[in-house]
Amino acid sequence: MKTRKWFWTIVLSAILVLPLLLVMFHDNGTKKQSDLPDVQTVLGDNTAKNPGKTHPNSHSQTHSQPKPNPKADHQPKPEKKPAPKHKTLWGVDSATKVDQAFLKCVKKHYGKPAVFGRYLETKEGISTGLTKKEADFLHKEGVKVIPIFNHFIDATGYKNGVSEAKEAIRYANRIGIPKGTAIFADIEPKYPVDEGFIRGWVDTLHKSDYKPGIYGVFTKESKVTSAYKKAMEKDKNIQDQTIIWSSNPEPGITNKDSAPKFKPKAPDKINVSIWQYGIDGQTCNIDTNLIQSEVIEDLW
Repeated sequence: MKTRKWFWTIVLSAILVLPLLLVMFHDNGTKKQSDLPDVQTVLGDNTAKNPGKTHPNSHSQTHSQPKPNPKADHQPKPEKKPAPKHKTLWGVDSATKVDQAFLKCVKKHYGKPAVFGRYLETKEGISTGLTKKEADFLHKEGVKVIPIFNHFIDATGYKNGVSEAKEAIRYANRIGIPKGTAIFADIEPKYPVDEGFIRGWVDTLHKSDYKPGIYGVFTKESKVTSAYKKAMEKDKNIQDQTIIWSSNPEPGITNKDSAPKFKPKAPDKINVSIWQYGIDGQTCNIDTNLIQSEVIEDLW
């Protein structure tokens, strides 16, 4: 009786304890499995961020990557565009006041000018000064104006160059010549000239609302060429700041359709933008010129 009672006590205990052991074993196994590091964490979570891509270390990714094609990466070099060609405009200049009758004469015998050079202020026995009314008339006709200052006969001395430039500026302001317009000092072959005058003229115009220009007969032997080169030696900016209008050579007056190609004979380091190729037309009081298009915006 005691043996049987002991036996059933053991069996009952086993029945009660075994489920508890199973529960404990299951909990331990689950806890250990949860302690393992997440595969995505180890791999930097690349798969989660890029669901359509495999990890870079995977075997399949190695075979799926296409090999670089150097030809595909090569971009053709852009074609070099040709430099824009300079256009040449035809124009005239005159010491005579321009009105409807005078412009009609020029158009009839020579052609319609794109540019008309006119003198500032009246110089007795030489030229009639440009007026606002005259400039307005030319503009309505589609003609640009080259303002020329010839109110001097001595082109020597820095102070003199400054003084003449200031006089030109005053008159330009008086008749409403806009900012950025070039004003040309008329240095005739018979005038005495030195580098001081040129520097004074250029410095003063360059510091003003206007741009400096110089008209002269720029040959290898001319006094104005020698003075201009000496001015450039003293101030390297002179060349870039000055627009040159030269009367060299002089093949003679022509009409617009018969004008020569733009080929002034300029000495070294002198860049000519306006070429007066013909002087003293017999019909209508004009000289004929060719003007490069890059300076057309510097005219009035």
